[in-house]
Amino acid sequence: MAFAALAAWVLAAVAGGYLLVVWTAREGRATKVTRFPILVIVGHPLAALLGLAVWITYLATGVAGYAWGAFAALLVVAFQGFMLFTRWLVGRGGRHARGAEQAFPATAVAVHGLVALTTVILVFLTAIQVG
Repeated sequence: MAFAALAAWVLAAVAGGYLLVVWTAREGRATKVTRFPILVIVGHPLAALLGLAVWITYLATGVAGYAWGAFAALLVVAFQGFMLFTRWLVGRGGRHARGAEQAFPATAVAVHGLVALTTVILVFLTAIQVG
């Protein structure tokens, strides 16, 4: 299960990286209504990468504390991701101003979110099992 979590985490990172590239290619410009907060845009992938590093440390050492640390990082990442997702949804309605994030393909957003949710569940189950 631990390596399935790693695979899911990497897949979520790839999908998230794609979304970041799309956002950056559109110059990240948005209006006040839908603009993603820059701290969340930077914090979401950084926290995810930090958590992934902690998870890899857990896989290398087998120390349960690292598994729980990775799960804690995922909770922060999930909160930030939910914030980004809800802002993306608000702008999709057409009645609000549209920003660079509106170029996100819905399929990519769905894949990223579902794989990320799977990652959270697998990491949690592994952390419970080892510690």
